[in-house]
Amino acid sequence: MGTAEDFLATARTATELLRAPAVAAAWAGASALSGFTVGGLAAHLAQQVHLTARVLAEPEPDEEVVPLLEHFNRARWINATLDDQSNQGILAAGERDAAGGPEELLARVDAALAELPAALGTARSVRMPTWGPYALSLDDFLMTRLMELTVHSDDLAVSVGVPTPTFAPEVVDPVLALLTRLSLRRHGATALLRALTRAERAPDTIAAF
Repeated sequence: MGTAEDFLATARTATELLRAPAVAAAWAGASALSGFTVGGLAAHLAQQVHLTARVLAEPEPDEEVVPLLEHFNRARWINATLDDQSNQGILAAGERDAAGGPEELLARVDAALAELPAALGTARSVRMPTWGPYALSLDDFLMTRLMELTVHSDDLAVSVGVPTPTFAPEVVDPVLALLTRLSLRRHGATALLRALTRAERAPDTIAAF
């Protein structure tokens, strides 16, 4: 499968997690991510689907198209604290989207899933409104969404005590490759080598962000 097909399959898997009764039952409770309720985290996960449909419905941007890692160099939320304005904006957006409850959120995601196959059929560049004046190729944009979908699916599953969804190797492999490159940029090669091969002198963390 190509990146577009991988994205659609992953989005559908994440949507099935959103349908889990445990998610609705815990909607107003705290999630595994500080600052998010379960509903807010579910809404942030869902945003990766319906915001993708929204930006693909916009005219193709004319801003500079930058490489994937340059996007992460410019992303305001990378390495920001929870109190930073960028992260507070992400938290607030999730809680706003959750305010209508799980059924309303699922209706929005289902509508987006119905639109996406046609929207993903043309190669183009993409820009999110919260970014600076630049864009990504469609494949690179979808890779950022695949990372968000896989990481936050685990966050949500842990939050409500259900198994983390299993994603295809075609999805997990490039997501892990991206996270490794971001971790390498943040911590350096020695830290990664030790974390992967020498538990006795591994660093406390090699988190990518």
